[in-house]
Amino acid sequence: MNWYLAKIVYRIISGDGKHTPQFDEQLRLINADDDLHAFQKARLIGDKQQDSFLNKVNNAVRWKFIDVAEINKLENLTDGAEMYSRIYEEENAELYIRATHSRAQFLLEKGLDQFVPIN
Repeated sequence: MNWYLAKIVYRIISGDGKHTPQFDEQLRLINADDDLHAFQKARLIGDKQQDSFLNKVNNAVRWKFIDVAEINKLENLTDGAEMYSRIYEEENAELYIRATHSRAQFLLEKGLDQFVPIN
């Protein structure tokens, strides 16, 4: 088993969502056999950690999982620990989400390339 640091991206939507788009980038420790399994495990964590709640003024707040933007192999650490979180506002939400999905697709394809037999 290897240790990885995965960047998991969420979009924060408050009320009706008519505000400057906000995103939370979290770095999570992942224990997996290889890059592909680390990526898949990070996606499962991201999906399971989505949340909705009411804030102190009774407005609905939703943390929506976007995708995994980075995977980096590490040394021995604790599985699932959050290493870093950053919330910021992004003017163009759709562009940010597309870029996150593009990075995730690149990571997925990169991982699959490891398992393609060379003739």
